Formats: sequence, structure tokens, C-alpha cells
Amino acid sequence: MTDQRPQMMVPALIGGVVAGVLSGVAHRNCLCCRWIIGGAMLAVHLLARESPVSLTAGDGAVVGVLTGIIAAVTDSLVGIPLRAVNLALARRFLERLSEFAGEGMPSGWESWLEQDIQGPGPAWFLLGLLISAAIFAALGALGGVLGASLFGKKTAAPPTSAPPPSVPPPPEPPRS
Repeated sequence: MTDQRPQMMVPALIGGVVAGVLSGVAHRNCLCCRWIIGGAMLAVHLLARESPVSLTAGDGAVVGVLTGIIAAVTDSLVGIPLRAVNLALARRFLERLSEFAGEGMPSGWESWLEQDIQGPGPAWFLLGLLISAAIFAALGALGGVLGASLFGKKTAAPPTSAPPPSVPPPPEPPRS
């Protein structure tokens, strides 16, 4: 199916962006894996709709891997602003908690917040992106294979056979 390879990128982009955004918003929960598998299945479905031939499991896996890598990049980019929001919420929570706990808070808890506000450096960001890309690519391959088995088979049109030619009945013998 070498003629289909260039056409795989657009469905992989669509499925990867959808899965990456959903995964980034719902980060760190059990649905993250399902979004990647679902995004890969979506990509295979989009590819199967445009493909004139049936898709193989290998085609589904390739589209799934591409979808997973795109989802990892999207997830990482969506996570940047969400991390700042989460840190602000955590800071407010700990400040409120310290008002109620008084002396019960561990010493140096303020330094925890200062470390987290700075966030990880670029090296940690890239390492996280590489790890996410590997995991998401594996999940995408799984979703792509599942999608190919569900959506990739083209049903063959029933053979059009012409009706048998009508043969006129033999002439009746003359009656005497």
C-alpha cells in the first residue's frame, strides 16, 4: 500500500491533535491512554474513508504511531499553560491550608512552592516529551491496529452478473 503513505499524514494530524488536546486537558488520569488509542482509531477511520482499498494492520500501526507522536507533542504544548494554572491553584490551596493549620505546616513548605513555580528546565521538558512520544506511539500503534480491524476492510461489491439470456421456448410441433 505504498501509494497510501503520503495520505496518512493528514488523518494522523487530525487524530493526533484531537488526542493530544484531550490528553493534555485530562492529564494524569486513566483516560489519557484511551484518548491516544481513540485518536489513532479516528485517524484510521479517516484514512479508510478516503482509501479505495482495504487497510492492513500494518497500515493501521503506521498511522497510529504517527498519531501518537503528534499527540505527544500536542499534549506537551497544551500542558505548558495548564501547568501554570495548576501551580497557582496549588499555591492558593497551600496558603489557605497554612491559615487553618497554623503551626502544623511542615517547616520550609514555602520553598516547595518556589521550586515548583520555576518549573522544570528545557532538558526535563524534552525528556518528558521523548518518554511521552514513546508511550503514545505504542498506544497509537495499538489503536491503529484496532482501527484497521474495525474500519479498514472494504467490502467487495457483489459481482454483477447479467441475467441469463432469455431463450424462446421451442416451437410447438404442428398438430394434425
